[in-house]
Amino acid sequence: MTNTPSANALELHEVTKVYGEGDNAITALASATLSIAGNEIVALVGPSGSGKTTLLSIAGGLLSATSGQVVVGGKDISKASASELTEVRRSSVGFVFQSVNLVPFLTARENLMLVDELRGSRGKQSKARADRLLGELGLAQRVNNLPSQLSGGERQRVAIGRALMNEPALVLFDEPTSALDTTLGEQVMGLIQSEVKGRGTAAIIITHDERMTHFCDRTVHIVDGRLQREAMATAD
Repeated sequence: MTNTPSANALELHEVTKVYGEGDNAITALASATLSIAGNEIVALVGPSGSGKTTLLSIAGGLLSATSGQVVVGGKDISKASASELTEVRRSSVGFVFQSVNLVPFLTARENLMLVDELRGSRGKQSKARADRLLGELGLAQRVNNLPSQLSGGERQRVAIGRALMNEPALVLFDEPTSALDTTLGEQVMGLIQSEVKGRGTAAIIITHDERMTHFCDRTVHIVDGRLQREAMATAD
């Protein structure tokens, strides 16, 4: 893994991902090229099976590309080892998954502090940062609540806070509003926009809901593993 001078949070150059071999080979992502600036929010839109999650997983170091170059936060991770990819995920990338994936027996605060513990850091500083993030997300009175004691929107906000805990260069969101109604979805997307922009962080947001793309700087479409046209966001 090498450092590559770059002002971008993410650069994909001719990235391809193929599953299987020979007649059973399936191309999930084909020659994808995409650059995301350090403070840019990009919506990634496409039908089921189009390659959205594969692209997101490669960008976050969860999957290795079959070919092409992947640069995250100035680090070329194209040939990174499993341990190096783990470190990239710990230090440079935040994830918010569709199912939220909070640890059910940990409080909201503890779910955030777990990020630091996995990096070998804990104590008063970690607790203070977790409480500060939760406060910014409107959850100051819920820091000691378990996920089961939180509403769907509150759990989503905890997940956003957890993704920001390691001060990442890039945050990846997989359908963050899929389980929310329109009003709550708008609130969560507005919160994502505010938190990401306020920190000068970049983000990719997978969404099926075109109504949510106006919170993003631009929209990238993907069909059958190939990136399509891009559209700049327009104000309502």
